[in-house]
Amino acid sequence: MSPELRAVILAGGSGTRLWPLSREYHPKQFMGLMGDRSLFQETLARVQGMPDMGAPVIVASDTHRFLVVDQARDANTATPTVILEPEGRNTAPALALAALSLTGDGGDPVMLAMPADHLIRDAAAFRRAAAAGARLAEKGLLVTFGVVPKSPETGYGYILKGKKLSGGCPGFAVESFVEKPDAATARGYLKSGRYFWNSGIFMMRASVWLEQLARHRPDIEKACRRAFEAGQADDHFFRPNAEIFRSCPSDSIDYAVMEKATSDANGLCAVIPLDAGWSDVGAWSAVWEEGEHDAGGNLVQGDAYLQGVTDSLIVARSRLVGAVGLKDIIVVETADAILVAARERVQEVREIVKRLRDEGRQEHIVQRRVHRPWGWYEVLDRGEGFQVKRITVNPRQALSLQRHRRRAEHWVVVRGEARVHKDGETFVLKQNQSAYVPQGTRHRLSNDGDEPLEIIEVQSGDYLGEDDIERFEDDYNRHLEPTTEG
Repeated sequence: MSPELRAVILAGGSGTRLWPLSREYHPKQFMGLMGDRSLFQETLARVQGMPDMGAPVIVASDTHRFLVVDQARDANTATPTVILEPEGRNTAPALALAALSLTGDGGDPVMLAMPADHLIRDAAAFRRAAAAGARLAEKGLLVTFGVVPKSPETGYGYILKGKKLSGGCPGFAVESFVEKPDAATARGYLKSGRYFWNSGIFMMRASVWLEQLARHRPDIEKACRRAFEAGQADDHFFRPNAEIFRSCPSDSIDYAVMEKATSDANGLCAVIPLDAGWSDVGAWSAVWEEGEHDAGGNLVQGDAYLQGVTDSLIVARSRLVGAVGLKDIIVVETADAILVAARERVQEVREIVKRLRDEGRQEHIVQRRVHRPWGWYEVLDRGEGFQVKRITVNPRQALSLQRHRRRAEHWVVVRGEARVHKDGETFVLKQNQSAYVPQGTRHRLSNDGDEPLEIIEVQSGDYLGEDDIERFEDDYNRHLEPTTEG
C-alpha cells in the first residue's frame, strides 16, 4: 500500500534579486515570470494528479495570505491548509509547523517539501523522482533531490553522493552537503560526476522530521510546538502564536537537520537524482537562461524595440522600451522603477534593495499596482495633500466598512456599478456618476455585479497613508489586525 503524500509548499521569501518586479508585498513566487501562471501555481500543478496526494499544506507570510488563497483557487487546487508565519524564520521552522499540522489528528503522511518559487520544466520526470523518494521516506529516511548539474555553477550548494542504494532504487546515500564553491572547485565537482546541485526539495514522514528536529535543534522544535499549540484558526488560515514564534531561532532544513543527519551511523539521508529542467530562478540571469531567445539571443517580454542588441533580457511592463547597441545587459521596466544591469552582475541587485530599505523608501515593498483580497488599486498620481488611485473591485467583493480620520475621498465610477454605504445611507453609482466621502465618515464600497467595478478615487487631506483606516466590518477578518491595507 502506498503512503499518504502531502505536498508542503514553502511560500515565504521576498525574491530581492528579481527587483523591481519582485517586491515584498508581491514577491517572485506569485508572479508569472515565465508564462501566465505564477511559479506558485506551477508548483501546485506539479503535484496534482500524483497518486495518494492529499490537499497541500502551504506555509506563507501573513502579508501574502490572500495571494495564496486566490492563486490556489485559480489553479483549481484542493482546499489547502494555509499556515501563516507572523515573521519569517527560514525553512526548518516552516516545515516544523507543517509537520505539526499533519500529525495533529494522529496521521503521519510523507511530506514532499518544496519551495514555491522554483521552475521545473519536466513535471513528469519530477513526479517519477518524487515517487521514488516517497518509497524511501516511507521507510523513515530523510530524502533530498539532487539536480543533475549542467555547468559549474557557483551560486548553488552541492550534494556529494555516496554508495548507491540497494533494491533497484535510483538513489544514493548522501555523503555530505557542500557549501557554494568557487569557480575552480565547481569545475572539479562537475568533472568528477559525484556531485549534484542542491535543489532544496525534501521528502520525509512528518513524525521523522519532528523527531530529527528535536534531536538536532531542540530549541526550534520546542518553540514551534509551543507556538502551534497556542495558535488559532482564522477562516482559511491557521496562525501560530506570534510572540512565541518570533522567539524561534531561524535556520534552514539543510543546516538544522540534513547536514547533521548525514553523519549518523544508520545512514538516514538519501538523495534521488533529479533531471527535470530545474532552476531556482534566483536572479535575472536565470530568467534569461530559461526563456525562449530571438535570433540575437535576446529574451524580450512586453513592448520593446531593439536595434543591435544581443544576449540580453528586456522586460517592459508598463510602457515602450527602446534599446540600442546592448550586449549581455538586463533591462527591467516597471511603472515606478527601472533596473539596468550587466548580466554577470545581477546578484548585486539585492544590494540596491538593501539600500532602498535602509533609506526608508517604498519601492522595494510595493509596486504601483497593489493587490488586495477584493481586487487591486494603482496609484496614478500623488502630490502635496492629494493622491489619485484607480481601484478595481472584483465581482461579488467589497471593501471593509471603514473611516479615515485625516482624509476625504471622491469616487467616480468608470466601469460597472458600485453600491455605496455612507453613514447609514445606501445608494448605487453607475458609470460616470460620483460620490463624495467626507473625512471621518463611515463608508463602504461594494461590487454586487458579475463584472469588475472600476473607479477613480481622489484622496485629499494632510495624511494619505494606508494605515489611516479604522475598520468596523470586513469580509476577510482584517478588522482583527493592525491595518496597513485598504
